[in-house]
Amino acid sequence: MNGQRRRDKWRPSIGLVIFTVLASVAALPLVGLFFFRLYDNQLIHQTQAELIAQSRVLAAVFAREVEARLDTGIPLGAEIPAGARPDPEDRVAPIRPALDLAGDDLLRRRPYALPASAPSDPAYVAIGALLMPIILETQKVTLAGFRILDPRGVVIAGRSEVGQSLAHIEEVATALQGQYRAALRIRVPDKPPPPIYSISRGVGVHVFSAMPVIVNNRVAGVIYTSRTPSNIFEHLYQERGKFILAGLTVIAAVIVIGLVFSRTITRPMRELIDRAARIGHGDRDAFQPLRHHGTREFAQLAHSFLDMARQLSRRSDYIATFSAHLTHELKSPLTSIKGAAELLLDSLQGKSDNLTRMEQKNFVSNILGDTERLEAMTQRLRELARAETAPQNERTELGLVVGGLKSRFPTRTIDASGCLERSIGMSSEKALIVLSHLTDNAIRHNARNVRLEAIGEDATVRMTVSNDGDPISEPNREKIFDAFFTTRRDTGGTGMGLAIVQAVMTSHGGSIRLLPSDKGVAFELQFPAG
Repeated sequence: MNGQRRRDKWRPSIGLVIFTVLASVAALPLVGLFFFRLYDNQLIHQTQAELIAQSRVLAAVFAREVEARLDTGIPLGAEIPAGARPDPEDRVAPIRPALDLAGDDLLRRRPYALPASAPSDPAYVAIGALLMPIILETQKVTLAGFRILDPRGVVIAGRSEVGQSLAHIEEVATALQGQYRAALRIRVPDKPPPPIYSISRGVGVHVFSAMPVIVNNRVAGVIYTSRTPSNIFEHLYQERGKFILAGLTVIAAVIVIGLVFSRTITRPMRELIDRAARIGHGDRDAFQPLRHHGTREFAQLAHSFLDMARQLSRRSDYIATFSAHLTHELKSPLTSIKGAAELLLDSLQGKSDNLTRMEQKNFVSNILGDTERLEAMTQRLRELARAETAPQNERTELGLVVGGLKSRFPTRTIDASGCLERSIGMSSEKALIVLSHLTDNAIRHNARNVRLEAIGEDATVRMTVSNDGDPISEPNREKIFDAFFTTRRDTGGTGMGLAIVQAVMTSHGGSIRLLPSDKGVAFELQFPAG
């Protein structure tokens, strides 16, 4: 059984399985929300990137028209600080989308345009009129809103707000200083909460992009564009094939989780229940290890349960056999006592005048002898019951046990050697019972010397107990540990000594075996190390 446990593979615990599954289930809605928020941000980034590209093209056209009119004295706006000017040697200077719904980029609705403090310069009005057809054609395809502003923030081209100022808007004010800026703004003010089916926030915002037009390191104007990001559900429909595949993946994951639960918890539990029922009906084949243990706890539970069932079965068989032997052993002395007592009673009542005083004395001696045998057997039964009790953190040194053994048999030669200073996992009382029974058994078989030799090992202490008494015959070697087996029944032997020794050793995790010997008798004891 220990070998089977050492070969057990790693198995997850029930707590780990339950925690993993619950964490996975709890994470599903969070993953879904994260996915939609991530997808919203991706659509917003895509919209901003498109506005940057479109604005940059119009800014290049705008800048070329302004450069063509520099000789006419067209006014320019704020000068860009030296530290903020792009390096003319850089071949690329990308503007990357950076708007984020989860951040602080969502602003209130865009403020309304204000009346301009002064009309725009006629040169800029002409440039606006020149770019207006380009804007209208671009809007047909991109659905974006375009407004071209002069260096003071006055609209010179666009579907509406022409001639009005947008310089007070945050992103426009930044662009008029020569820096690109984008903003997310709410589409409609005081909008009620979206219905429960509206998961996406992207449909309720507008992306605004303010691209400065730079000429000779001065601001010549601003390309102000805006657009609503694409609806997330429209994108989901367009990518429905991929989402169907993702749905099938989720279903497959759920099936896998179900199979994991079935294999790690359900199947082992059902098999263990079936084993318990089969063991209850006396099926000895049910003691085999489970085919599927599942988790670590189920493996430990199955091992413990089958060990317990196996021990109970062995104990039941032992009790049945022991009861049969005990009944047989008690029958003989009780019959003898009853017969002798009846004859004595007859003589006392005058029914038998032929009994002499010597015969009456013999009957009384028989009764006393059988009574002593019953008392000895009762004492052995008490020792056997105590020997089979489970140990409870017991520990003693072999040297103390050997000293007690010599005190119990002072007239016999007992030699001890080896690692007697080692501790064993057994109380001194029970260890003395073991060695006393072996020594007494040797003395009753004409042994003059008893020798003990202890050898320490990693987890055990191996002791050889040998004597020079009568050897054990070959037919009896297999039966010496059986309860009530004795070759001294006529002299009062109970046949319980070696059975008690074996019970003590087994209950403490040790063992005893008879060694082959050319002369005398030798036993090997394996004590658990203390």
